[in-house]
This record gives sequence, C-alpha cells and structure tokens, in this order.
Amino acid sequence: MAGYAQTGKQPSFPVEKMAGNKIEHRIVFQLTTDDTLAHKALMKQLNNILTVSPDTNIEVVCHGPGLSMLVLGKTTVQEKIQQMKMKGVAFVACEFSMNERNVSRDKIIPEAGFVKAGIIEIVSKQEKGWSYIKSGF
Repeated sequence: MAGYAQTGKQPSFPVEKMAGNKIEHRIVFQLTTDDTLAHKALMKQLNNILTVSPDTNIEVVCHGPGLSMLVLGKTTVQEKIQQMKMKGVAFVACEFSMNERNVSRDKIIPEAGFVKAGIIEIVSKQEKGWSYIKSGF
C-alpha cells in the first residue's frame, strides 16, 4: 500500500514520505481563535519548524474566529505571514467563515488563499497523510 511501510501489516499511522534519508514533513495547522497572542505563538512555531526542518510543507487553515488573523486591519502578524509565505507556508481562509462573518475577499490579506470549507480542507490533508496540529492555547 502506497504511503505505508511494506511490512505486510497496515500500520496505525502513515509512514512519512522519505527522499533519501531525509524525511519530508507535511503539517496542516488549524487556527480557530482570534487571540492575537495565539497568532504570534503560531508564527514562532512555524519559524521554529522551518529552522529545524526547512523543507517541511505547511498549510495554516484559518476558520471561525481564527479568520481574523487573515483580515486586513485586524491581523497583527501580517509581516510575519509574509515572511512565512516566502518560506513556502500556505495560509488559507475558509469561505464559509468569511460568509458567516460578512468578510469579502478584498478584506483578506493578499498573502492568503481560499478554501471552500476549512474542516474539509483539514480532513482532506489528513487523508493524504498530512499531520494535524491544532493551533492555539
């Protein structure tokens, strides 16, 4: 089975994709809080991850109150998001959350992308073997 060790038994977790001896990490973060201290902490965590494992694929899914981290005039970490995006981190806004909060696309920072449903994006990433981390305190 692709993505699993060839032991004859299906492991309870997917084996990480490896290139040579190098492990390629793939992490999807879920952000659901509007706590700006949590947003700052997330930026620090992302930087720490990329310092130790610079080839890690990371996507941050912002939905519910977490959408505020991507809203122009509300975010306190846009400069850090720009820096993280330059390192390959993807930030996406949930369109269901945007509709619920009457936030139009032009109110989202230009560094972010969009997904129809944040939860479905996270589940889809997990089904593809990505690790899941809940961001916040």
